[in-house]
Amino acid sequence: MTRRIDMTLITTTLVCLLPIVLSLALYNDLPNQIAIHWDSAGTPDNLAPKTIAVWGLPVLMAGIHIFSHLMIKNDPKQANASSVLKQVGRWIIPIISVILIPIILFKALGYNIPIQIIAPAMVGVIIIVCGNYLPKCKQNYTVGIKLPWTLNSKENWNKTHHMAGYLWIIGGICMVIGSFLNINWLSIILIIVAVLVGVPLMYSYLLYKKGI
Repeated sequence: MTRRIDMTLITTTLVCLLPIVLSLALYNDLPNQIAIHWDSAGTPDNLAPKTIAVWGLPVLMAGIHIFSHLMIKNDPKQANASSVLKQVGRWIIPIISVILIPIILFKALGYNIPIQIIAPAMVGVIIIVCGNYLPKCKQNYTVGIKLPWTLNSKENWNKTHHMAGYLWIIGGICMVIGSFLNINWLSIILIIVAVLVGVPLMYSYLLYKKGI
């Protein structure tokens, strides 16, 4: 039986690897050690050899992307997942790769890029997009809030995702706004993420205890 070539996977994987072209163009000008992580003040707190930043980061992004793509594609209930959320799942890593890796390279060259603003703002926008489509996502094993209670009850799944959708939009907006404020955004992100994960979990469990 002939298998169809997954052109979406090929295209998105190539997009993940696209920053290598820029890396090779800048290679001779890049320092031997490149910052790949920053604290909440934008100060580098983790360095990697130039070869790791140039080759390793794009390949790592491509590997994570291929794994997540195959998880979505092989979900036995993939038809239930929101088509937009599936597209977000397929494109999120490639988009992060082509934005984040060039920022890392140009930061290494001395450009004053506010990574401490860009990173949380990007995460906030992603959360807003996902929150907008969570209520439209039907039961599946890959995309959405996958808990024993949501997977076991269609009503529990729908109610939990409806509530979580509004919560994620609010949380994403707060994260975007917080990224532009002169505050410790790392603590804010951790608090927002804890709320976005913990509140739907508790809500779903309470519905389960009510027999839903």
